[in-house]
Formats: sequence, structure tokens, C-alpha cells
Amino acid sequence: MGEVDPAFIQDPEHRPRLVVIEAEGIPLIDLSPAISTSEKLAREIGGACSEWGFFQVINHGVPLECRQKLESAARKFFGQDVEEKRKVRRNETSVLGYFDAENTKNVRDWKEVFDVAVQEPTVVPVSTDPTDDRVVEWFNRWPLYPSELREACEEYSREVEKLAHKMLELIALSLGLAANSLNVYFKDHQTTFMRLNHYPPCPSPALALGVGRHKDGGALTVLAQDEVGGLEVRKKSDGEWIRVKPTPGAFIINVGDIVQVWSNDKYESVEHRVMVNSEKERFSIAFFLNPAHYTVVKPLDELIDENNAPKFKSYNWGKFMTHRKDSAFTKQNIENIQTHHFRMQE
Repeated sequence: MGEVDPAFIQDPEHRPRLVVIEAEGIPLIDLSPAISTSEKLAREIGGACSEWGFFQVINHGVPLECRQKLESAARKFFGQDVEEKRKVRRNETSVLGYFDAENTKNVRDWKEVFDVAVQEPTVVPVSTDPTDDRVVEWFNRWPLYPSELREACEEYSREVEKLAHKMLELIALSLGLAANSLNVYFKDHQTTFMRLNHYPPCPSPALALGVGRHKDGGALTVLAQDEVGGLEVRKKSDGEWIRVKPTPGAFIINVGDIVQVWSNDKYESVEHRVMVNSEKERFSIAFFLNPAHYTVVKPLDELIDENNAPKFKSYNWGKFMTHRKDSAFTKQNIENIQTHHFRMQE
């Protein structure tokens, strides 16, 4: 990527700190059935969602070799010349595949990515126009090299999807709902996708970010990060940026905007960002659990009563997602759409 182009430079108030505060207190939850019952896990996860919006899990059931296989294939893919990678480069009409010019909060990220849809084809709205009912199908784009990338992605996504749904069931239990009450939103035409991230060494890590501050728009995210680390979470209690220290073999889970709306603010989707450094490259794999495009997102009826009025207006997930996708390609003059735009006026 060369020297830091002005497009990568964060505004002064959002630049990384030189002093890193490592997280103490982000829960590490053992999912082993021999350790905890579903009721105990639901309480632990509910507490983590309420206090942090983030937690880590171990003994999660995802085979280590499955993760290692994909990490190895990702390193091979990103290690190629940029001309080779750009043969499967995504664009406004074919949004899956390789990309190296993504914006977050209208500032370019110091990263390159490879996006894969979990369900193929993935059906989404053609436009953000609420009166436009047309849909389009997204198909994955696979490179010739490495030849094992497709199989590794598909195997990994199957295993992590099981974990994601287990987390969703425990979150439902923590809200006092039936374990399977949220599954209906993901049964058909889900828009879940997976992202391979590569953060090259940056000559000016005090000016740029791998990913700028943001909240995840979907239901929940399952992240595998390597030993280099770099993920920072904005602590709810005081707004400080806290580094999440890598835990070998663990996955990091965070609730997204949809869970915040479903829970009517009981759980919060928390801002996070990714730091870069001048010496080491960093890799991660993010799995974004998202519902079907036609899902209407609103506070769950079971959680609303005379003492807990709805705090959000309903919105269409597909239109919301399409709006977000559009802004990743083109720098906007206004803030990208956020769930706070649907918050009820008090």
C-alpha cells in the first residue's frame, strides 16, 4: 500500500493512542457442557452483553484444524500480487470477492478483504428505495489460487454457523425467550457473510486504522483473530478504547445492532475498531450472522409492555444493509445510516 495517502488519515480526535490499554474484564466464557448448563451460560452471556457487548468463548466446538486450514489459505491468497487478487475484485454490482479500498466513517481503511456469502445465492434488494421491491442475487467469486480456499471457506462457515446459532439461542434465553425464538429470522434467505481480513504493516500507525470506529449492523459477529491482535472496544462505562488481547483458540463474539433493537436497548451494539502496526501484518476472520433481507427489525413484542415502551422504529434489514454496502464503495458527504436514525424521540 506504500506511504500513507491522505485518504487513510483519521481526524485527530479518532487517531490511535500511542499507549495501549489491554482489556481486563471482557468475559471469557467456557462453553463446555461439562462446565456449564444452558441456564448458567445464558446468565453469563446476558451479563456480558449488558456490560460489554463483547465476550470470548472457548471449548466452542469449532475444530482447530478447520480454522487453521482457512487461515493458511487466506495467507496464500493475500500473499499474491495485487493484480492476481484484483481478478476477483468486487464492485457495486458484484459485491463479493476481493476489495482493497473500503471506507469506514468516510475514511479509507488500511486493509484488504475477501468476502464470501454463506448462502448462495444471497438475495438482497436492488436499491435502498422503500418502494422498490426488486431483488438481486449475489454469487461468490473464487480465485484460481489457492485452490483449497473455497473448500476451506465452506467448511469453516458451516462450523462457525453452528456456533453463531448456539450463541443466538443463549442470548434468547438470557432475554427470557424460548431458545429457538430468533431462529425464524435466519431460516430462509439469510444474508450472512464471512470476511477474510488482511492488515499489512502500516508506515504511520498513529495516523491510520485497519478499520475505523464502527458498530456491526447485523445480529451478531463471530471473530477469529491471530496472535498479533489489534481489535479495540470502546468501553461502555467510560468511553475508553480497550485492546482485546488474543486468547489462543478462542472466538470473540459481539452483539450487533439488530440484537440491540430486538432487546430494546437491554443489550448494546458497541463501537470497536482495528489498530495496525508498522512491523507485523495481521489476519482475522469475521463471520457476520444476518437475517433474511425481508426481515423487519423492531423491538421484540415479547419484551414490550407498559413499563418498557419501544425505543426504536421498525426498519427493513435488506434496505439498511444495501445502504451500508453502497457507502463502503463511495465516500459520502453525510454519516452512513445507523440504527440511531430509527430511535424513537423521547
